[in-house]
Amino acid sequence: MAGKELREAILRLAHLCGDCKENDGGAVIDFGSSTLTIHQAEKQRSVSLHDFPLDKQGYVLTAERTFDPPTSPLDENGQGVPYAVYGFGAHMAEIAVDIELGTVQVLKVVAAHDVGRAINPTLIEGQIEGGVAQGLGMALMEEFFPGKGENLHDYLIPSAGDIPPIESILIEDPSSIGPFGAKGIGEQAVIPTAPAILNAIHHATGVRMRRIPATPDRIRAALLAHVSSDQNGVAHG
Repeated sequence: MAGKELREAILRLAHLCGDCKENDGGAVIDFGSSTLTIHQAEKQRSVSLHDFPLDKQGYVLTAERTFDPPTSPLDENGQGVPYAVYGFGAHMAEIAVDIELGTVQVLKVVAAHDVGRAINPTLIEGQIEGGVAQGLGMALMEEFFPGKGENLHDYLIPSAGDIPPIESILIEDPSSIGPFGAKGIGEQAVIPTAPAILNAIHHATGVRMRRIPATPDRIRAALLAHVSSDQNGVAHG
């Protein structure tokens, strides 16, 4: 919305349209260091930004718009529309577990997300990769101990060496509400990663980790308890 408004302001500045909201003639705008060149049909016009005064923010033109999606509060029965747009995602994690040490190495993550319309696919993939990195930390490393941890020397976060190859699959199901059909992706990419890793641990070892992070000592303890339980089951069977 802000971009459309700024485009209209640029065309008005160049005197290439009156009511630009109705028709801008398919103009193409090229941005130079301090010059705008506008191509419209057979016409071309260059505008030097040095010829215009600056606003209070130090720009010749600015545009600000706010998007407030339609929602409604929950009623006494807990019914309503608290969110305007819902995104959906699914992650699959391939891992290796050292059952003697309890360590987990994430080998690959496949992340499929419904992003509405992918306006900037590269940026979306970057968001997904960042979300997977955060989710990996949540699943295996990050834990705060009140009164003990005071800095990042004592708080483990993933490094580049911990992040596996990530395959991003973008599902485009445009939203009727979001701008140009887009949906959110930021938090959506974090949520499935930890469950995918914990489910992979269960698939690989048979133990179900119900507390995060699944640190080596906790995994090792769960493995020993699982083996002991199986042995007791056989003894009484």
